[in-house]
Amino acid sequence: MPLVELRREDTVRTITLNAPDRLNALDWPLLQELRAAVESVAADDEARALVVTGAGKAFCSGANLESLFGDTSRPADVLREHLMNVYSSFLGIRNLSIPTIAAVQGAAVGAGLNIALACDVIIAGPQAGFGPTFSRIGLHPGGGCTWMLTQRIGSANTAAALFNGDIIDAETGLRLGIAQEIDKDPKARAAVLAQSWAKRNPKLMADIKKSVGVAARSDLHESLNFESWAQAESLSSEEFAAFAAKFASR
Repeated sequence: MPLVELRREDTVRTITLNAPDRLNALDWPLLQELRAAVESVAADDEARALVVTGAGKAFCSGANLESLFGDTSRPADVLREHLMNVYSSFLGIRNLSIPTIAAVQGAAVGAGLNIALACDVIIAGPQAGFGPTFSRIGLHPGGGCTWMLTQRIGSANTAAALFNGDIIDAETGLRLGIAQEIDKDPKARAAVLAQSWAKRNPKLMADIKKSVGVAARSDLHESLNFESWAQAESLSSEEFAAFAAKFASR
């Protein structure tokens, strides 16, 4: 049985962490399969949207520490290189040009939280729990957690979350902005969104995703610079032409 399943349905792709007996805890074999699945989606010209989720009651309970970290007595520079290799196994999700949705039905802890944060949008179930728990085990956050949380909820909220190391429930996660929706069936809701977004112009959706990234890291001038080019190009799209013609005929 694969540790990571990649399902193709029309133009929607779904990656499922598939080790429910251990709450989808991350070890090297699972991360290698995850990397391969993400790379497969990246190379798939027919893919228009991606859902990432976990089998069973948890999204991902975090890292199998012994498997992922190995000999922690190695020099810091060696460990750092090792950790960067760990991070790259799931951060490839951020580099995808298509919309990505995490369907988080249960616990998303530590590195598991990072996988959810790597997606553009998070749909939480009522039992979802977001766990930036690093400080509770004497570990500095890694895998882009500090940056991705700050992008979503701001520096003060991120500092509080990382200092506390508590599990953040679904309602609090929604209020803070970690999750964008709560649904009793987050996988079904994520699938509906993915199917809807997958039907839209892929160039437009890719440019919107890029535009959000530009806005997050730059000033208004740079954002307007990209928006003006992207909007100018979209004016010649078939979809906009059809809308304009329908509007003109009113």
